[in-house]
Amino acid sequence: MVEMQFIDHPLIKKNSMEARTYQQAIFGRAVQKNTMVVLPTGTGKTNIVIMVAAYRLTKLPDSKILMVAPTRPLVLQHCITFKRIMNLPGQDFQAITGHVPPENRRDVWSGARLIFATPQVVEHDLIGGLLSLENFSLLIMDEVHRATGRYPYPFIASQYMRTAKNPLILALTASPGADAGKIEQIKKNLFIENIEIRTEKDFDVRPYVQPIEIEWRRIELPQPFQDIKRLLGEQLKEHLSVLKKYGFVESPWATKRELLRVQQEIQTKMRENEPSPPQYLYECLIAQTAALRLTHAIELLETQGLDSLHRYLDRMIKRAKMPGSGRAIKLLANDVRTKQIFYVVERLGKQCEHPKLKEVLKIVRQRLSENEKSRIIIFAHYRDSVERLVSELNKFEFIRASKFIGQSSREGEEGMSQKEQAQILDKFKTGEFNVLVATSVGEEGIDIPSVELVIFYEAVPSEIRFIQRRGRTGRVKPGKVIVMLAKGTRDEAFYWSAVHKEKRMREFLKESEDEAPPVEQKVIDEFAREEKVVKVIADHREVPSGVVRELARLGVAVEARQLEVGDYVLSDRVGVERKNVSDFLQSIVDKRLLEQAKRLSQTFERPILILEGEGLYSQRAIHPNAVRGALAAIAVGMGVSIIPTVDEKDTAAVLSIIARREQIEESRKVAVRGEVKGLTLAEQQRFVVEGLPGVSAVLAERLLEHFGTVEKIMIASEKELQEVKGIGPEKAREIRRVLCSLYSP
Repeated sequence: MVEMQFIDHPLIKKNSMEARTYQQAIFGRAVQKNTMVVLPTGTGKTNIVIMVAAYRLTKLPDSKILMVAPTRPLVLQHCITFKRIMNLPGQDFQAITGHVPPENRRDVWSGARLIFATPQVVEHDLIGGLLSLENFSLLIMDEVHRATGRYPYPFIASQYMRTAKNPLILALTASPGADAGKIEQIKKNLFIENIEIRTEKDFDVRPYVQPIEIEWRRIELPQPFQDIKRLLGEQLKEHLSVLKKYGFVESPWATKRELLRVQQEIQTKMRENEPSPPQYLYECLIAQTAALRLTHAIELLETQGLDSLHRYLDRMIKRAKMPGSGRAIKLLANDVRTKQIFYVVERLGKQCEHPKLKEVLKIVRQRLSENEKSRIIIFAHYRDSVERLVSELNKFEFIRASKFIGQSSREGEEGMSQKEQAQILDKFKTGEFNVLVATSVGEEGIDIPSVELVIFYEAVPSEIRFIQRRGRTGRVKPGKVIVMLAKGTRDEAFYWSAVHKEKRMREFLKESEDEAPPVEQKVIDEFAREEKVVKVIADHREVPSGVVRELARLGVAVEARQLEVGDYVLSDRVGVERKNVSDFLQSIVDKRLLEQAKRLSQTFERPILILEGEGLYSQRAIHPNAVRGALAAIAVGMGVSIIPTVDEKDTAAVLSIIARREQIEESRKVAVRGEVKGLTLAEQQRFVVEGLPGVSAVLAERLLEHFGTVEKIMIASEKELQEVKGIGPEKAREIRRVLCSLYSP
């Protein structure tokens, strides 16, 4: 069990966000370049987003943050979450959706600091001139697997990168898809430079996730189903043979996706041959339409049952009788085999249910009879199936089931408004409902509470939807997924297609990740086996460095805080200041080094300076003896140990070894020490004044003696400054320039 630690940052409310090593490691990369974060549902993408937002607002306090999400409920959900965690006034958070009139949106864009919006609104207001992205220092895009084609995300990203003064993009998804071309397109569309991916199996994520058991129940189709499938298959084969004859398909079988591709090819050829396309193209278009409808009918039969197929055929036959109906529909409706199928289906009806229904009822009854407080979600592709499942489930006294469907209404079927959706979810959370039967609207983003069991009424070929559905369970405690598979049907093909696609996606994403210095597996295993978690406290300004990422790879828990002294705390007595060679040399020039070392030695019993990189004596501007003198003063005069390292990986390895020795072998706790001991008011005043350009310790003493207070020094004119011995016109001018110039990072 991982000991809970919390993020400590001025813009994040105390004890409101758990500190997790993998999130902090991803954060450290995400603040450096445009990043796509791929994390399983429920592992805390939002925490990473909030950390990056807090970092950007701290670094660029006059800037704004924009988060874009696909739906209004998701936009409102993100706004509420940010408001609950971030330490900012309530008016700084605003949500903008299509419900906000355009005339009111301009004031919101200009007034709030953190704005949450749907992509359609952002696109509309960019085009309409209501919105400028110039002052937005962070653009967050949720569910970015949508960022292809004409979806607004690519346009928003291009406008942002073109106009923002300090652009940074953070893209989020549980799965961008298995197609390498699509992933590359998303990266290109969103200007992604870095991919950060974690899975439930990664060692730094494993302690924070609950196991999910996946079971598939293989169901045998009854004989009437197989007879009907044969009749539908005969018709399908005939229509596909027409398409094969003219070279639109290669085999006598085709998927829905292939048939939609064929439709585009036929329509393209018809446009190319206008105004008089050849007759065979009309023949092929009829065959393609009929084949698509038959493919859908077979899918309904295999995955849903006779009741769903009956409704579909009934609608098709009625439409065929209407004026203006297409030739393909009339052809199918008048086929003797269709009439035979309709007669059999109508006669059997509910007497011959799909065996899935009986099995699902059995599973739900058993689970809820054992524990009525359990929560179950059933995902079904079709609304007919949703309605039937809810009706059958509610026949049992202890089962309280509700449907959860999208907003759109179709063919007389009313959709569910966002208000109704929210009410259903609230009732599911409180236990008024214990079973939710949902279509795809329940898959993406919406804050559905964690459930003990998820049932796939049918398999889905999409790895994205497979991951999202699975992610509804195992969020707080161990969960289970049961996938219903009808033997010898596309159920089985869909399931294994999703599994293989997910595997390909993860392999491709891992290959696409930025190359980072590898960590030896034996080192990871060694640290992973430790029962006691090794922890390092890092100054929040260090988190963007590669050191934090390497620490996470070594299994070290990193907690980010605002440290008064040092960059890392490894125990109650060990504090570390990390400097790369260029920073070390520059701190000699501007006289910060000795004061920093002094504060480090006064604060920690075992102070350490890590000197990272090469070329310590190669800069001509600083004589090697000056460098040696500084090293001697730090080590001998102040008792600070100096440890050289090659790079960030080497630094992380040194920190982890010291932390392990202190915390495990020496059994010392990790604690941030209090204020610097022994630093008097006069020393603090001299320290502030020595930060001015060209001001040595001697000059700081003279300035304080002449003006009396730090405040009077800061407001003194160039002429007044020159009254102090050692400050000439040039130095006085530089001091005033630094004090009076507008801050620009």
